[in-house]
Amino acid sequence: QVQLVESGGGFVLAGGSLRLSCAASGRTFSNYAMGWFRQAPGKEREFVATISWTARSWISATTTYANSVKGRFTISRDNAKNTVYLQMNSLKPEDTAVYYCATPLTSARVPVREDEYHYWGQGTQVTVSS
Repeated sequence: QVQLVESGGGFVLAGGSLRLSCAASGRTFSNYAMGWFRQAPGKEREFVATISWTARSWISATTTYANSVKGRFTISRDNAKNTVYLQMNSLKPEDTAVYYCATPLTSARVPVREDEYHYWGQGTQVTVSS
C-alpha cells in the first residue's frame, strides 16, 4: 500500500522560505512521478509542481511548475531516501494553503492534472503572513 507523509509546513512571514518534505513508501519510488498540489480556504485544489520519474540513472528528472510559483519554488527528489521536496522561497500571503504531495497510479512522465494522481498525503499547512 502506497503511503505519503508530508512534513515541513508552518508559519512564515512574507518573503521567507520553507521546505516541505514528502516521504513515500509501498512501491519503488524512483519509478513514479511525484507532485505537489495546494488548497487555499474556499478554493479548489490546484497544481503546484511535478517531477518526473527517474527509474534509470541516465534519465534526468523533468520538472514542471504552475506559473504562480515559477522562479520561487523548486521541486526535487532523493530516490535513496524515497522523498520528494518542495523548496519555497519568496513566499507570499497568497501561498497560504494546505499543501499535498501526490503520486500517480501509472508511470505517467509529467502529470499535471489532479485526476492523473491516485495516491495523496494528508497535507501540511503553510501560512504566510504579511
